[in-house]
Amino acid sequence: MLEIVRLPVLSDNYSWLVHDADSGRTLVVDAGEAQPVLDAAAARGWTIDAIWATHWHPDHVGGNAAIKAATGARVTGPEAERARIDTLDDGVGEGDTVSLGAHEARVMTVPGHTAGHIAFHFVADGVIFTGDTLFAMGCGRLFEGDAAQMFANMQRFAALPDDTAVYCGHEYTQSNGRFALSVDGANAALVERMAQVDAQRAEGEATVPTTIGAERATNPFLRAGSAEELARLRAGKDAFKG
Repeated sequence: MLEIVRLPVLSDNYSWLVHDADSGRTLVVDAGEAQPVLDAAAARGWTIDAIWATHWHPDHVGGNAAIKAATGARVTGPEAERARIDTLDDGVGEGDTVSLGAHEARVMTVPGHTAGHIAFHFVADGVIFTGDTLFAMGCGRLFEGDAAQMFANMQRFAALPDDTAVYCGHEYTQSNGRFALSVDGANAALVERMAQVDAQRAEGEATVPTTIGAERATNPFLRAGSAEELARLRAGKDAFKG
């Protein structure tokens, strides 16, 4: 099994340290900051061999250069964003596979938040790293794409098995949930989930990873019936002050 460690970095980002005990290999997904990643690996006696990036935004790649310098790790990320990730070694896209030991991840191209955004899906392990595309009870802002693209992404995510663990890039769950309640307040599963999230956050606890099943039940963007509906929801979330 993969051992996955959640690392809070910057203000509300998560980097993910992923270790395969069988091969002894370790990678980090979305290294927004170097030192917390290096410290967490060193504390466990792990050596970082690889850095995987879901997209080019600095809060997801800002630690790449220092980690590369310290460890010699290679950086894998979206080939479509090579010009914007100066540390990129190996560019990948839709349908490519990347591995950590014997654990294979399939690359999904999921544009919208950025033009070349990708996700890493460890199919056999039931794990997906979604960056800033699918969040707990939310989706990413449409900085470089459109609602049709994000709707297509949500449809792809919704088709995954319910027990797929979703590792996203930010601790946005509470604010996402407040918006979700404003548009789907009669959803009993959502009301129950938000009570749990509020309790977790009051204790300073993280709320991710989530699961595809939980998102299918409570995430208004994953539940949207059309690109037009998703566009209305995204505009509403962008302006939401709750």
